[in-house]
Amino acid sequence: MATTPITSPLPDDAKLTVGTVLQDSLADFVDLSLTAKQWHWNVVGTNFREAHLHLDELVDLARTYSDEVAERAATLGVSPDGRAETVAKSSGLPTTDEGWQKVEDVNRAVTDTLATLIGRMRERIAVTDEPDPVTQDLLIAQTAKLEEAHWMWQAKTA
Repeated sequence: MATTPITSPLPDDAKLTVGTVLQDSLADFVDLSLTAKQWHWNVVGTNFREAHLHLDELVDLARTYSDEVAERAATLGVSPDGRAETVAKSSGLPTTDEGWQKVEDVNRAVTDTLATLIGRMRERIAVTDEPDPVTQDLLIAQTAKLEEAHWMWQAKTA
């Protein structure tokens, strides 16, 4: 790790583990915000308006969570990296197609993407249990809201 002007009470090995988790979360959340905006701009079909507005809620959630994990990383002396190049290399979320997409296809894509993200977040929760319960608490709260969003998007496709 590079020298940092911010110090942390965490030991170096815990800081490395937690920093990796937070950086991976940041990449996923930035990717989700960009992908959801792409869907927002390109969704068409029945119930367009409702889907369009619901996607903006998802963008807001992802942007809020990206800021929370980035600021947590900075708090611990880990420099967050939200550059497009880093996000493209690091995100574990599914990619989306370009162009117009029907509401039903977007609903399914959102549901699948959220399921993937929730799985990744639950792994991160497990990894942060020992080295940093404070970060774990943040991830638990975020995952709870992601699971609620997943339920709401699933209900639209039922």
